[in-house]
Amino acid sequence: MNWSDGESFIAIGVAATVIRYLRKFLDTETRLPNWDRYLKQVWLTGLILMALGEIFPDPWLIWYELIIIFAIVYTISQLYEFRPARTLLLAIAPYSFILIVRDLLDHLAPKFYKANDDYVDATSTFAIIWFITFVVIANNQKKSLAKAQLEHEKELEQRRIIEAKKNELEYLVAERTAEITRQKEELEQTVTELKATQSQLIQSEKMASLGELTAGIAHEIQNPLNFVNNFSEVSIELIDELTEEQAKAERDTELEAELLTDLKQNLQKISHHGGRASSIVKGMLQHSRASTGQREPTDLNALTDEYLRLAYHGLRAKDKTFNAVLKTEFDASLGEISMIPQDIGRVLLNLFTNAFYAVQQRQKKGEDSNYQPTVTVSTSCANEEAIITVSDNGTGIPEAVQQKIFQPFFTTKPTGEGTGLGLSLAYDIVTKGHSGTLEVASKEGEGTTFTITLPA
Repeated sequence: MNWSDGESFIAIGVAATVIRYLRKFLDTETRLPNWDRYLKQVWLTGLILMALGEIFPDPWLIWYELIIIFAIVYTISQLYEFRPARTLLLAIAPYSFILIVRDLLDHLAPKFYKANDDYVDATSTFAIIWFITFVVIANNQKKSLAKAQLEHEKELEQRRIIEAKKNELEYLVAERTAEITRQKEELEQTVTELKATQSQLIQSEKMASLGELTAGIAHEIQNPLNFVNNFSEVSIELIDELTEEQAKAERDTELEAELLTDLKQNLQKISHHGGRASSIVKGMLQHSRASTGQREPTDLNALTDEYLRLAYHGLRAKDKTFNAVLKTEFDASLGEISMIPQDIGRVLLNLFTNAFYAVQQRQKKGEDSNYQPTVTVSTSCANEEAIITVSDNGTGIPEAVQQKIFQPFFTTKPTGEGTGLGLSLAYDIVTKGHSGTLEVASKEGEGTTFTITLPA
């Protein structure tokens, strides 16, 4: 077969177009950048072979076709893992084989080729159909792979976004955790400071009640001290008289015996009143010191009576004009109750002080000329419980605030006259410290009653 220059250029153009399609389809510029440089020069190779064909008698086109087929096969072999490349190799294999066989027959056995030209053309047509079919399949495979790659990239992007969000959330969580930890430490510090402040306030309240107690103690302790002093002076006189009698030549034994009896009685009275003074001082010390928390059997009637009189005389020390009727109804069968006497003493002192304050305020108002301030205290035993009732006919507590009086720092007294801790501490001592109850019943303008129940 003789090729004209026009046909040669067409062959070169077709080869260049095929290679260009192959480069684009397989993306060799990215996948095989070094080999892609040579694929770009396929047209130059064709021109060189065409020029050599003018010099040498051998046909150059067969070599050019072999070079193109080799380039295609080599390129695909480099990308054999790429499925569309394998399909493309399958597409070009029949046509490439028929093309080479046809050119060889045309060059080596032209008579045979011409005799069987129809068969060769039919086979070429089938090879072209085969090529087109598998090229379409390869394109579909590439699109599917591209779609899958796009979905994979989207998935990777989503994972990257999720990872970024995760890292961001972890950072925010760590930051928030650090903030919460800092706030926790600040709260713990605040709680510590509040506890310290609470202890100071409790101590202040105790000292305030101790001040109320001191005035009463001063009055109470004066009586036994007066007795001690008086009986001591009388006892000294009796001793002097006894000494004189013993110095006489004729001693009156009956008088000596009478003097000794009087002296003994005086000493007994001194001991009694000294014990009374000692008891009052002991009570003051117990009230002032921190509670040991140890329960001990205590005469509730004696404890109640003692703090009632101390509270009354404490108020009278502040206001000499104040007088009140004290009514006591103690159940003699009550006996001793297991309690912490210092704590219950503080509760009673607080209730008594409030009761005397209430009747004093009502008296100052002068609403009723016949008004007689009265505080009534009673003890009893019922259902295996000791009951202490403290009633007054004072100003009373408004119904709206009765539910608040046991709250810390709540007070009905004017500013500067109450801390608002007395009843709160009393409530905690009775309910939490002794598993009892502390209740209030009051009517404004008529009076108030506090009721304490303690397990007997």
